[in-house]
Order: sequence, then C-alpha cells, then structure tokens
Amino acid sequence: MEPNDLLVHLARDGGDFAEACVAAGMDSEVSSCPGWTISDLMWHLAEVHYFWRTIVAEQRATWEGYEQPERPADADLPEFFRNGLEAIVTVLAAAHPQQANWTWSRQRDAGFVMRRMAHETAMHLWDARHAGDRERAIDAALASDGIDEFLDHFLSGDAGTTDEVAGSVHLHCTDVPGEWTIRPADGGVFSLTREHAKGDAAMRGPASDLLLVLWRRRPTDTIDVIGDVGVAERFVAHSSLE
Repeated sequence: MEPNDLLVHLARDGGDFAEACVAAGMDSEVSSCPGWTISDLMWHLAEVHYFWRTIVAEQRATWEGYEQPERPADADLPEFFRNGLEAIVTVLAAAHPQQANWTWSRQRDAGFVMRRMAHETAMHLWDARHAGDRERAIDAALASDGIDEFLDHFLSGDAGTTDEVAGSVHLHCTDVPGEWTIRPADGGVFSLTREHAKGDAAMRGPASDLLLVLWRRRPTDTIDVIGDVGVAERFVAHSSLE
C-alpha cells in the first residue's frame, strides 16, 4: 500500500477511533485488550502517536531521551487524542518515506512509521468498536497489507524457535489479493514467500478476519482452517505481540 493511502487510512480511522471511544464510554472494558478500559486504550494510542511523531519530526537515531507526555484526565483525553492525531498526520505527510530515523525494526525509516501507525490505529479502532458492541471489519485492502506487515515485522525467531510450530502455513485472503506461505527455516526463523502453495495448514478467510486471528483478536475457528489445525494454532500463538 502506498504511503499516501496509509496516511488517508490513519487520518480516517483515527477520527473514527475517537468517536468510537466516546460512544463506548471511557469506563467501558476492552475485552480484546484484557485489563484495559476505553480510557486506557485511548491514552495508549495517543501516546503511541506522540512517540512516533517525535521520532520522525526530530529524525531521531535513538529512542533514548524521549519523554512521555503527562496523561490527561479522562474528560480531556478525546481532545488530546484528536490534536495528536492531526499532528502525526501532518508530520508524516511532510516526511519522505525513506527518511532515516530510529525504529525497533530492521526497516529504519519514516515509511515504516507510516505503515505501522496506519495499522496500529486500524486495529485499535476495531478494539474500540468491539468494546462498544459496534464491531466492523477492517478495510479489506488495508487488512491485506496489515497481514503482510505482520509477517514482515512481527513473525520472527525472537518469539522462540520455529520447531514449536512444526509445520508450514499458507494464508489466503478470499476477498482481496493476498497469499503467503510461511515455512520453518534453518536458524529458528521462518521463510516467507508471497505465493500460492500448499502448506501443512491453510488459513483462509476475508482479509480482516485473517488479520484479527493473527493479532489474536479472534480464535482460529472464525476462519477456514484446512489441514493440520494444530499447526495453525501454534503458528498464531508463536508471535510475540508485546
């Protein structure tokens, strides 16, 4: 997905997120983020936006020295969030995707931040709507890109060795383009190809549902799993989402 398209999603979904939080009520529990209320969710996303716009705007080579803003009172959180959303969209729109800056990934540029913020915001919009009983699917094209981003940056040997998965997995979006095959490789990591191929387990469904399963918002039985269900479940459990 192109950077400009990601920023359009960030701005739109961020605005919808603020509305969904207010509609759900600040004290409402967020079942998809155990232990959090809506106010916690809103503060989390506001602070994430603040952090990354600081990194990009100042072209920082490290996160060290970053100072977290003070958390506003719950009544002031929506305004704080909306102002921060406008600020991060402005900062990212002014940055070249290849601008060098620190990130926690191997891709250390503003383009990574643009993509990550679009997907972080879309996922937490889903969380807020789910908490308010107004659940809605994530945009299919964005969700397909989100699967690709997940496999690029959240699926690694850092969560443990691939031995615990003990099989290959094929992911297939049924509503928009998107197919991936993930195989265990030497060194406790995975080999990823963007192709149609047979895996020990095939996971099929709309892009939004597949992405929600990967982020453990929904169980694997909400999509079609063909082949070794145990491999699919171990694959989903493998990633570190902290």
